[in-house]
Amino acid sequence: MTRVADADEAIAPANRTEYGLGAALWTSDLDRARRLTCLLDAGAVFVNGMVASDPRLPFGGIKRSGYGRELGGEGIREFVNTKTVWIGPAV
Repeated sequence: MTRVADADEAIAPANRTEYGLGAALWTSDLDRARRLTCLLDAGAVFVNGMVASDPRLPFGGIKRSGYGRELGGEGIREFVNTKTVWIGPAV
């Protein structure tokens, strides 16, 4: 356990981990939650709830927790190859 004075001080040790799949924070101040979620190095941040996945949302980590996303619109694009075809004017 790491003791810190406040939420702002908790960000540095939370981000020092070599993993970054998900993080959770609890607060009744949604402005504070918005600010802190931007500071956390994690693929997903859950406010007032535990880390979970939902097939409608992209899911994945950063750092040693992986690269890329699965599920959701962003996830499906990880598994496709986009082909560009350009056809010039008819001769």
